[in-house]
Amino acid sequence: MESIKANVILDAKGLACPMPIVKTKKAMNTLEEGQVIEVQATDKGSRADIQAWAQSTGHQYLGTIEDGDVLKHYLRKSSSEEVNEKNHPNVISNEDLEVKINANEDIVLLDVRESAEYAFNHIPNAISIPLGELEERMDQLNKEDEIYVICRTGNRSDLAAQKLSKKGFTNVVNVVPGMSQWSGKTSNIKKKILLME
Repeated sequence: MESIKANVILDAKGLACPMPIVKTKKAMNTLEEGQVIEVQATDKGSRADIQAWAQSTGHQYLGTIEDGDVLKHYLRKSSSEEVNEKNHPNVISNEDLEVKINANEDIVLLDVRESAEYAFNHIPNAISIPLGELEERMDQLNKEDEIYVICRTGNRSDLAAQKLSKKGFTNVVNVVPGMSQWSGKTSNIKKKILLME
């Protein structure tokens, strides 16, 4: 296989979301405009995460090469005029979302974490559509619904909320800080297995 020249190689192997993005963001700050970084990751969800992060920051996602279990993501640092990291303007706290859920408000809760993350711990009745599948599965959602998007820390859900808004969804809210600090009711695969026994 032909190797691609990168100015910096970042080892993010063995790290789960959001760490590959956090490390990439930090490393990107040390690059000069136009330089290329190779991010080596083993987290299968990192492809969609890094692609979405690059899109939201203005950096150029060049592509990903699979090398055994390692995904090699290539990004080009944009010029300072190009970089403009956007954040979705509508945000709600975990506590305020829990109030809405407990009041049985007519809302849609969209969990954009990877399916394995969702299986092990999610809010009851949340719809699972991983960020990497959102583009092709948007038609499963109603543009008029009040949609609350959640992930582990608020990063992927922010990117998902931006994507939905760009596609004409009018009432989208990002949940921060997300499942990493969720203290409300949850459901998971272990509870289902225990109930089946």
